[in-house]
Amino acid sequence: MQESRRERKKRETRQRIVMAAIALFEEQGYEQTTVAQIAAAADVDPKTFSNYFGGKDEVLFVDAERDFDVMFQAIAARRPDEGPGELLGRMVQEYAAHRRPKIPDKEPEELSAAARVVLNSPTLQAKGLYVLLDLQQRIAGELVKAYPGELDPITAAAMTGALLGAVQHAGLASVRLGRSQEELWEASRRGVEVALHGLLSVRRRPDESA
Repeated sequence: MQESRRERKKRETRQRIVMAAIALFEEQGYEQTTVAQIAAAADVDPKTFSNYFGGKDEVLFVDAERDFDVMFQAIAARRPDEGPGELLGRMVQEYAAHRRPKIPDKEPEELSAAARVVLNSPTLQAKGLYVLLDLQQRIAGELVKAYPGELDPITAAAMTGALLGAVQHAGLASVRLGRSQEELWEASRRGVEVALHGLLSVRRRPDESA
């Protein structure tokens, strides 16, 4: 469906606020930055900021959280003869297909700036961990529901943690290495591949030493 003019303007305003916030967080620190400063840098009214975000701690996370329902919908639409691992793999693919077109192109410096902001702020690190752990628990719970009597909660939790942890850390490694946005997507795909096929599927390259 084609994006309407109103939707495009809202997306552009949201992105302008996010970029202004990241720049200020990196320049003067997350704790020292106020909502009023972010609004001024983004050339919007503080009330406009509040229409998009509940607080400055949501700036780097709220967009992703809005799209998590795509994952739960994928689990609810479990296909006949689809195993738990296959379902989780499809869930990630559907989330990526839904989410990535909505993310503006970013240069490696922009990607690394956002990562540095989070890694340098205990508050944002805590927020990120809360979001991730909450998502893992919810997915594991829905996975058990999708396989009543077949999948136990411990196994569901291990599968979910392995998959999301692999995606998160592969992506973070790509950003730290200064890779492009497309390489970031590829790193995430590699994380999914390792999680789905297991640690023993990874082989050393011929030129790697013991």
